[in-house]
Amino acid sequence: MTVKVNSMRVLDSRKVAYQVYEYSAEIHSAVEAAQAISQPADRVFKTLVVMREVPRAKPLLVMIPGDRELELRMLAKATGDKKLRMATQKEAESLTGLRVGGIGALALLNRGFDIWIDDAARMHERICVNAGQRGVMLELRVDDLVRVTNARWAEGV
Repeated sequence: MTVKVNSMRVLDSRKVAYQVYEYSAEIHSAVEAAQAISQPADRVFKTLVVMREVPRAKPLLVMIPGDRELELRMLAKATGDKKLRMATQKEAESLTGLRVGGIGALALLNRGFDIWIDDAARMHERICVNAGQRGVMLELRVDDLVRVTNARWAEGV
């Protein structure tokens, strides 16, 4: 890769080792991205934008395995929210400044999002997450990802 994206700069500044995978920017789904980089879909985590129903509450970023659907009730239980809903594509892109298929928690640090990660990540030493740009995935240690993002664990979301 000729240009580094912000998520890579953050990891470099914190001396966190990572591996970069590039694939077609036309791919928007985590399962297809996993296939493109020859990784199991349960090790490629997608980052979803979830809206809180409390007025003016900052949305959540939730990292879950690419081959799973988000369980909003389980997430609400973990976060203490009464009601949550998935952001629309337009909302997600407007709130993050990133295109769907390229949203990544590492690219959105210090933007006020509460970041959560499904506890399925504990089954792996390393997982892949989006770098904040379609077509660029980063593989890093789960412990490093959680530490850098200050992500909180959520069970079965």
